[in-house]
Amino acid sequence: MQTEIRTPVAGLPQTTEARNAGMELDLDRVMRVQANRPAIERRVATFPGRRTVKKNYQAAWLCKAITCIDLTTLAGDDTEGRVRRLAAKARQPVRADLLDALGMKGLRVGAVCVYHDMIAPARAALEGSGIPVAAVSTGFPAGLSPFHLRLAEIEESVKAGAEEIDIVISRRHVLTGNWEALYEEIRAFRAACGPAHLKAILATGELGTLRNVARASLVAMMAGADFIKTSTGKEAVNATLPVSLVMIRAIRDYFDETGYRVGYKPAGGISKAKDALSYLMLIKEELGNPWLSPDLFRFGASSLLGDIERQLEHHVTGAYSAGYRHPMG
Repeated sequence: MQTEIRTPVAGLPQTTEARNAGMELDLDRVMRVQANRPAIERRVATFPGRRTVKKNYQAAWLCKAITCIDLTTLAGDDTEGRVRRLAAKARQPVRADLLDALGMKGLRVGAVCVYHDMIAPARAALEGSGIPVAAVSTGFPAGLSPFHLRLAEIEESVKAGAEEIDIVISRRHVLTGNWEALYEEIRAFRAACGPAHLKAILATGELGTLRNVARASLVAMMAGADFIKTSTGKEAVNATLPVSLVMIRAIRDYFDETGYRVGYKPAGGISKAKDALSYLMLIKEELGNPWLSPDLFRFGASSLLGDIERQLEHHVTGAYSAGYRHPMG
């Protein structure tokens, strides 16, 4: 029996519940935030080994992971042809024969993420699929271009049809403790996005401490971010489980205080199916089932999909195939 997977036309949190409106910056609240590194590291150290799923359950979780992938190409040699091939993979992320065997007709990714110049070909290739186009912006990946140009870049991407904007923050605001400047920056980016969904990339590998990560997460949510995201994928250190635990607990606290659900996106360095399972289980334990959907959880990845497809083929056939049998485009 085939199962049609139903997802919103665009997997944005505001399609299913109230969008995060943000709040006034509460510096006292921000400065009270701490991060106990030893406790955080103990919590996640044995997590992958203690939380496992097998057989049909594992296949189901891997299919869930696929629906939460922002399939991404952010290379200097991107072409319209590459983006069209990536969009075709987004529409059908797993080979048709495997989908038939799994009973998962209609499986698709959460979004396709590209640079501004590739928005038009991505939209054309995804037309009618309901898969949103995300664009990186604000001088990605360093975020050091003039402020008025970063605002204009957001506005141009929204005008071109991007439904999601992945912005990068000014890391110096975090490193110098200038939380007012970080708040005002993200508020301005949120205003420039208009109806488009704003994902705030914190570049956690460059923030120095887990306490800085926790405080930056809170400030971004106070400023109205729809999602908080770990990394650009260009840093030396990208998504990790300790950083993820800090960020999702900040999300949980913010929800408890305001009633707004903010999404989470780990990005960079997540390339194996077993890693995807660890992140999904961490989300389930810390935030609960409402966050286990593309509305509120995404992976920033490309090679991850190939490994998941390979694991699903093993589940169906009992044999592993070569990686080149599962190309991205």
